[in-house]
Amino acid sequence: MPARPDIDLPPRYRDVRPLARGGMGEVLRATDTELGREVAVKVLSERYAGDETLVRRFRHEALAAARLSGHPNIVTIFDVGEGAGRPLIVMEYLPGGSLEERLRGRGPAAPAQVLDWLEDAAGALDAAHAAGVVHRDVKPGNLLLDERGRVKVADFGVASAAGLDSFTQTGTILGTAGYLSPEQARGERASAASDRYALAVVAWELLTGRRPFAAETPAAEAAAHVAAPVPSAHDANGRLPAAVDDVFRRALAKDPGARFPTSVGFVEALRGALEGGRDGWPVPTAATRVVPRPRRGLLLPAALLVLLAAAGAVAALLATRDGGSHTAATVVHTVTLPGRTVERTVTTSPPAPPTTAPPSGSGGSSGAALNDAGYRRMQAGDFAGARPLLEEAVAKLNGTGSTTEAYADYNLAYTRFALGDCTDVAALLDRSERIQGRRKEIAHLRKRVDRSC
Repeated sequence: MPARPDIDLPPRYRDVRPLARGGMGEVLRATDTELGREVAVKVLSERYAGDETLVRRFRHEALAAARLSGHPNIVTIFDVGEGAGRPLIVMEYLPGGSLEERLRGRGPAAPAQVLDWLEDAAGALDAAHAAGVVHRDVKPGNLLLDERGRVKVADFGVASAAGLDSFTQTGTILGTAGYLSPEQARGERASAASDRYALAVVAWELLTGRRPFAAETPAAEAAAHVAAPVPSAHDANGRLPAAVDDVFRRALAKDPGARFPTSVGFVEALRGALEGGRDGWPVPTAATRVVPRPRRGLLLPAALLVLLAAAGAVAALLATRDGGSHTAATVVHTVTLPGRTVERTVTTSPPAPPTTAPPSGSGGSSGAALNDAGYRRMQAGDFAGARPLLEEAVAKLNGTGSTTEAYADYNLAYTRFALGDCTDVAALLDRSERIQGRRKEIAHLRKRVDRSC
């Protein structure tokens, strides 16, 4: 497809080549001669340039995406302008193509690769949601790959953003039928939960090679999202463990409130199901339980198991006696694996329980209480609200060498990364690991940081 002669870009953009054509316009590859870099330029189609509604939508995309450009897994917007009377957006050029191209004719992708891709996309979506932006059109074609194989989320063209005038109304269906949440298919307003639903559809497709509600027509597929039961990914690809079906039933729930509260939480739960509790850790599902020894029963705050938070909520019960001296506790993990249920018993020496309330006369919340409060915000997906609490907790706990300090360091690292901020994340992980030793969860987050920061 040769470059069309009527696309008149500003003079600084030379060597223009076509990349893609969509419903609203075209994407071109060009060289920015002033900064010496390759860019992608999205240009609104000429036939729509006079349509004020579509021009507003196009500009809305630029504003929404520009607010998020600092995130390592969101396509960076360099400039917004106009060429020959047509609005255009200049963004970074990604040479790896899209996940849609990776799916085409290749069947299921390797689970380890899928999890890496999903983690990148999940972190980007959670950061967008924390900023008040809902993508509304999450699909493989909008998940692009850079030269290192990392996913970056693109095309906020139908995004809605808090603080920006809305041009969409209830009853308007925007998005792609194969990835529409039930509420979008019914014409209701999309939310962050709608994006998480779409990401789960992408995950199902990557792992099985086809969409879960694929049908002969877009209308039939949209209707299936509303009414059809969630199909079994295990049946679609027998190499997947049956445990993934429990994860997808929640991620693809018809009720938005029944889905995972964060995209990262969904991906972590999926990882647990796919890996089957490798390295001695239980599959983080509702079947996981922690039981104390008889006649001992102090319930610690949820911060004790914060390293499993993104995968699912579990309760921690550790024992104390004799005025607070700490004793060993027996932890029984019930793990659901394909075709059987296994119980694992582990005896541990518990750390000192973090304080859950401000100490008497402290004049304010303790570091442990702040950490617990921040963790609860994390569980609810409110990373922006969690951040100041955790920063204060880390400052108060710094140098104590307690396990609570280690948990607070990890929580703050996780929260900053979820918000797209890499500041001191690696250092926080180092501090957490120095106190509590090597942990699978720290190593896993470190891997994600190394890939994205």
